[in-house]
Amino acid sequence: MGQSEIRAIDACLGHTGQDGWAAPFLDLVVATGAVQVMVFAYDADHAACLLSRNFRAQALGGALAESYLDGWYRQDPLYARVLALAPGALSVVTGGAPGPEDYRLRFFERPGLAGKTAVLAAGARLRLVLNLYWEVLPRDEDALLPLLGRLALLHFEARLSEAPPALAVLSERERAVCLGMLAGKKAEEIADDLGVAASSVVTYRRRAYDKLGISSRGALFAICRR
Repeated sequence: MGQSEIRAIDACLGHTGQDGWAAPFLDLVVATGAVQVMVFAYDADHAACLLSRNFRAQALGGALAESYLDGWYRQDPLYARVLALAPGALSVVTGGAPGPEDYRLRFFERPGLAGKTAVLAAGARLRLVLNLYWEVLPRDEDALLPLLGRLALLHFEARLSEAPPALAVLSERERAVCLGMLAGKKAEEIADDLGVAASSVVTYRRRAYDKLGISSRGALFAICRR
């Protein structure tokens, strides 16, 4: 582990539960060589995407996350495994593309992904799966992987609030704009609520979409719905 990774870990710990956490975390993911990262939270009848980023085609990550949450997560063999974890437990699952043939076609073969490595982590309130996707499967397990799972769990448990878990990665203003949109408000109404210009609402919305890996209001509703 090099100095840049150590600095990124320190930055993640320093921003746990706060704005500014995502950037150093994504730097650590890039250091593993993964081409896509997704973090999902699960309960007995629901899945939520907390973080989605494809480093080759940003819109692709959001599209895959939206499709996965549309019932496909139930075909993911890791779904039952992460729910069965005891609090504090962590497991790294390596290998190729999992699941039935139609699942592998949709989430791996068509997007050009060889497979994934998953880190399953259970906390006091959340059950998370951190997925790192590869164009070429790595030969050896990266020592960063368990640490990435712990960092994600610490951060997202610290950010639990009344807002949908999918919005935990956003800044306070970005989250407020998204919550306004989810409530059916127009940009002008949200601007009045926040005491900012309508153009600032557009900026916060764009930043939120970038972080969430989505590009439309429909996608926002999809990743936040319960």
